[in-house]
Amino acid sequence: MDPDVRVAGPADLERLPAIEAAADALFASVGIAGLPPPQTPQERAAAWRVLVVGEPAVGFAVLERVDGDVHLEQLSVHPSAGRRGLGTALLDAAVRTAREAGAARVTLTTYADVPWNAPWYAARGFTEVADPGPELAALVAHEAAAGLAVPGRRVVMGRAV
Repeated sequence: MDPDVRVAGPADLERLPAIEAAADALFASVGIAGLPPPQTPQERAAAWRVLVVGEPAVGFAVLERVDGDVHLEQLSVHPSAGRRGLGTALLDAAVRTAREAGAARVTLTTYADVPWNAPWYAARGFTEVADPGPELAALVAHEAAAGLAVPGRRVVMGRAV
């Protein structure tokens, strides 16, 4: 892992809701509102792996195991720390973590037309997944039921590790 990226500890987990809320506020600038509230530190602690960057943490990546792959459930960087390569460092660490865990790829779901979503991931080697596995398809259905698809088109993306 990059020296700045590490596995989250208890103090890091306490900071994640504020980071996520601040990052989610950026979506209002592209007309996306009503996102689900940030998960609690306890909910995040139940994830397969949570990586953070900064001391104290200013960004994080939440990883889960889905269909045998590693799924990037959330990647957020506080806007005050944006545009410094921290998101890319977290993404690179997620890919390395997946490789080390024996996964074939990293998957994610994201907004297709938000510049810091699908286009950002595409510039980092991710492509749209046309036929997700059963667990990932169920996750997409859950996101749709939660209203995530209402404000904009969502896509499933993946990248071999």
